Amino acid sequence: MNADVIVVGAGLAGLVATHELVKAGRRVLVLDQENRNNLGGQAFWSLGGLFFVDSPEQRRLGIKDSHELALADWMGSAGFDREREDHWPRQWARAYVDFAATEKREYLRELGLKVVPTVGWAERGGGSAAGHGNSVPRFHLTWGTGPEVVRIFAEPVLEGEKQGLVSFEFRHQVDDLIVEDGAVVGVRGTVLEPTDLERGKASSRTAVGEFEFRAAAVIVTSGGIGGNHDLVRKNWPTERVGPAPETMISGVPAHVDGRMLAITEKAGGNIVNRDRMWHYTEGIVNWDPIWPNHAIRIIPGPSSLWLDSTGHRLPAPNFPGFDTNQTMKAILATGHDYSWYILTQSIIEKEFALSGSEQNPDVTGKDIKLLLRSRVAKGAPGPVEAFKRNGVDFVVADNLRGLVDGMNKIARGPQLEFEQVEREVLARDRQFDNKFGKDLQLMAITNARQYRSDKLTRVAKPHRLLDPDHGPLIAVRLNILTRKTLGGLETNLDSQVIRADGETFDGLYAAGEVAGFGGGGVHGYNALEGTFLGGCIFSGRAAGRALARELA
Repeated sequence: MNADVIVVGAGLAGLVATHELVKAGRRVLVLDQENRNNLGGQAFWSLGGLFFVDSPEQRRLGIKDSHELALADWMGSAGFDREREDHWPRQWARAYVDFAATEKREYLRELGLKVVPTVGWAERGGGSAAGHGNSVPRFHLTWGTGPEVVRIFAEPVLEGEKQGLVSFEFRHQVDDLIVEDGAVVGVRGTVLEPTDLERGKASSRTAVGEFEFRAAAVIVTSGGIGGNHDLVRKNWPTERVGPAPETMISGVPAHVDGRMLAITEKAGGNIVNRDRMWHYTEGIVNWDPIWPNHAIRIIPGPSSLWLDSTGHRLPAPNFPGFDTNQTMKAILATGHDYSWYILTQSIIEKEFALSGSEQNPDVTGKDIKLLLRSRVAKGAPGPVEAFKRNGVDFVVADNLRGLVDGMNKIARGPQLEFEQVEREVLARDRQFDNKFGKDLQLMAITNARQYRSDKLTRVAKPHRLLDPDHGPLIAVRLNILTRKTLGGLETNLDSQVIRADGETFDGLYAAGEVAGFGGGGVHGYNALEGTFLGGCIFSGRAAGRALARELA
């Protein structure tokens, strides 16, 4: 193929690396086991959230952010505590926060990306100023969501294809890295049978041939392990969060299988922090699935009452949208792998958002009229209402007795006692007799409504769950949804893979989720959200620029 660099994986990190190489006039061969319809990988399905620090959007909303505060939040959330495995992740964390606070926004704007004027407040934390969580809102939603993030890099790469600088070989599954004299010099693998399946659909693995390609360097950008539940369970952090869930649903397509991690390790690359991962506790089964076991995450506001599988309220501060891993631990401690939201129609209308570009047609389609109809007008957004009507995890009732009866019909574990659920609901509702009280969740709601954007668009006016004016009552069975791999191939700040002996691996680079979004785990134990796409961009850019210099 006469390429300077081979990129394994046509997802976001691979496109970014290829874009940087094309700008430098390098020739790139991009391989992917899926077809061309899947260009951009799982980034296409994302909500398009981006982590910026002290942005104009924040400042216009009165948010006082700073590099110092963001770095403190990142390090407090990451909790780096491993001398060898966290050596490079610590450096990547500092470099990434620097990027998010300086050139990241302009780098993307020059490519044509815009964000909506409101800023979301994700992962609000565990209640400690020095611990996990975002002290301020930092989640910037891309105008056009994930497809737009993919587009701004795919278009210049496709232009490079027209110019003869980029070649694609789809349905090419890499099975081995070719190592000669201690350096990676190419790849070999299996050609899979052609398919015209739509994006995201699970494809066959029927072999129709073999291939071998060589180049001066290889960049692995093949993604994580979220679609491979056996591998997720093998690496599950049981001692830290409890036993692996018996029931998991998939937030990523089946091709996110982790194959290249084992292949790269066999060749001599070092994997670190295997037990660090980021799965969601608010997963719901997609009533209109695209890939097997397709799941959607509810991105909640803070008002729903969160009960475990036995009907007891999760202990503070395990509130919706606050601390993903600690809530996971609390749920699994019951011996079951699901939990419940109880809420009202007023709450679902204002506070429920769904992850995924396809679940947000107004923002994805850049349709302002649809945005106003779905987000501002009375009623829940269309996709949310569709899940309420059709989703197997939803129960709707006019009274609490009917709600609990419906919950018991879909419970995978213990039958809920009406009296127990009623106690939890009444205890919460009694706190509304005054504008103050001792309930930490209601304090958090009051705090959230001090932020203008949350008050207008994301946090319902506080009210009793049993107030008929805000009904009907709604319950949602929440499942564990697989999503992100936080550990991975160890890399230096040029995205060059590190060997087990700590030395760099000549000719081998890795970027994106396969490298833990940088260094083998830039997030440490916890993510601050809006950081995954950015990690793909930052690490892919580092790999592309490093090789552009090296091959000059």
